[in-house]
Amino acid sequence: MAETTHQFRAETCKLLNILTHSLYTNHEIFLRELLSNASDALEKVRFLQATGGEVRSPELPLEIRISADKEAHVLTITDSGIGMTEQEMIDNLGTIARSGSEQFLREREAEKPAPEAELVKDDESGEEEPIVEHDDSKPSDAAQIIGRFGIGFYSVFMVARKVEVTSVPAVGDGTAHVWTSEGTGSFTLRALDGAEAEGLKRGTSVKIFLRDDAHEYEEKWRLESIIRKHSNFLPFAIELEGSRVNTTAALWREPKFSVTKEQYNDFYKFLTYDQTEPLEVVHFSVDAPVQFNCLLYVPGTTVDVFDERKDEWGPDLYVRRVLIDRHNKELLPNWFAFMKGVVDTEDLPLNISRETLQENTILRKISQTATRQLLTHFERMAKSDPEKYEKVWKLHGKYLKFGFDSYQYRDRVAALLRYATSVQEDKFSSLDDYVSRMKPEQKEIWYVAGSTLEAAKVNPHLSRFRRKGLEVLFLTDPVDEFALETLMQYKDHPFKSVELADAAALDAFPDVEDAEPRPEPLTEAQKPELDALIAAVKDILGDQVKDVRSTERPIDAPACLVSPDGVSSSMEKLMRVMQKSDGIPQKIFELNPDHSLVRALMGICAADASDPMLKDMVNSLFDSTLLLDGYMNDPFAMAERSMRLLKQAAGWYSDLRK
Repeated sequence: MAETTHQFRAETCKLLNILTHSLYTNHEIFLRELLSNASDALEKVRFLQATGGEVRSPELPLEIRISADKEAHVLTITDSGIGMTEQEMIDNLGTIARSGSEQFLREREAEKPAPEAELVKDDESGEEEPIVEHDDSKPSDAAQIIGRFGIGFYSVFMVARKVEVTSVPAVGDGTAHVWTSEGTGSFTLRALDGAEAEGLKRGTSVKIFLRDDAHEYEEKWRLESIIRKHSNFLPFAIELEGSRVNTTAALWREPKFSVTKEQYNDFYKFLTYDQTEPLEVVHFSVDAPVQFNCLLYVPGTTVDVFDERKDEWGPDLYVRRVLIDRHNKELLPNWFAFMKGVVDTEDLPLNISRETLQENTILRKISQTATRQLLTHFERMAKSDPEKYEKVWKLHGKYLKFGFDSYQYRDRVAALLRYATSVQEDKFSSLDDYVSRMKPEQKEIWYVAGSTLEAAKVNPHLSRFRRKGLEVLFLTDPVDEFALETLMQYKDHPFKSVELADAAALDAFPDVEDAEPRPEPLTEAQKPELDALIAAVKDILGDQVKDVRSTERPIDAPACLVSPDGVSSSMEKLMRVMQKSDGIPQKIFELNPDHSLVRALMGICAADASDPMLKDMVNSLFDSTLLLDGYMNDPFAMAERSMRLLKQAAGWYSDLRK
């Protein structure tokens, strides 16, 4: 048959050169684009068959085959899809930015009855749009088709010096045609008959004559890696030199009731390379306010994404089964950074190269909807299976608590927070649990912060709360106090540090039955002794402290350190870290006149304020208090002082034993 030559419509050689050499930044993308086109062609056949249409050779399997001829440096991609007529080849391959898939979808859309008018909420109203989950019982439609722009095919010229496209249409007279171009502004087209057409069946074959610098794409390992990276979840088999490459199903597209636990676990291991089974699977499909499928996992091991792996979090983003962005950080807030999985949408508009996302409200709506779905899932888990949720919290609570920074979701996140408390040290409690155990007249939710649970438990301010039977939250993560300070309150109960407690307010609560008896208050004769001790301590400690005074705080310890700025010690440490200050702060040293140690020091000071033993004891008390506050003074001086005191104490005790 005679060959005809055509010019690319309304396009110049320069424009074609820009499209194929500048639009795409990664040459391997050409294979993704051609496989997406082949998948579209197969999807059209499947749709026609499902709707009662007749196609040529209906017995042909719907598949894509790839082969490479290393001697001739030719890569061939063949599908058994819809194929193209002569005019369709001119229209679709001869006109840049014309999409056959887009035209197909328009025709199918025109066949549908006009939809009823819908009431659309104003996105600016601030109200959450209702989530409509997908009905898995509904049949699929032509929306599975990927192509939209009609640009992707031309990416092949990044690696090809010449391309031949042979196609046999699934409908019509079935005449085969071959389209040939070197990507220089024109193409040839001719019909095949006789021996040339013998053996040709429905579908399209793209023969790529590789350029000298693109011979890597004839290597099987290279092709496999590209397929697994970009096109592994296309719905049709991809055969490479006789073996199927994409053997893992796109589970997120499957109805939940048809997926087994083993399939979920196998997919998780395939996706993450983590051989530990996931703790939980969250699988949902949403039709409104935006259409997408989501399959997320709660890992069964701890995840560290805020340190050396700070760029490796976020679900993988797919558009119609084609990978667009790995670890997309816009799909979920950072407090869900521990979640692993996939989000696949039909609605997300991309730029024409499909390599970058356009700024749009669709992506934000996906993020908001997925976040709400996850919060609902964890809320239900916390209520129906608290033991499993406690496992989630132990592994990933350090991320969830960062939700305090979300104005939109902070109230829901607050209900998911878990802490050990002075009542249940070996078990986590929710804020609702704490509120349910509050004393009748109690207003505040009390907390104490420490670097560890043990450090929090020996905080000198905690003893008075134990005396009163008031429950206290133990905060052991640097962000915990910052989170509660930001939340400010929970169900009208303000958060307050035990270090900022008012003694008079605590005295309103009765002591527990087994509380130790209180010491007798200072007599008028003893008060000058306390003043003398305070003056002596100021002289001994010097500029190590801002001031020394008698405490009015509800503590049972002999002394405590107080920030002059009125913040808790843990918050002060956090602020100093942010300011990159690593020295020991100058604080107010408060003595408890009701403690037996302080009263003994008062007696020593009254006898001889210059007694060296008094100096050692005051310094030792300061060191111990400083240590409880989370700071270490000179360890060598501290050890030497301790040895002197031990030596003298041992001598006195030995004399008493004689």
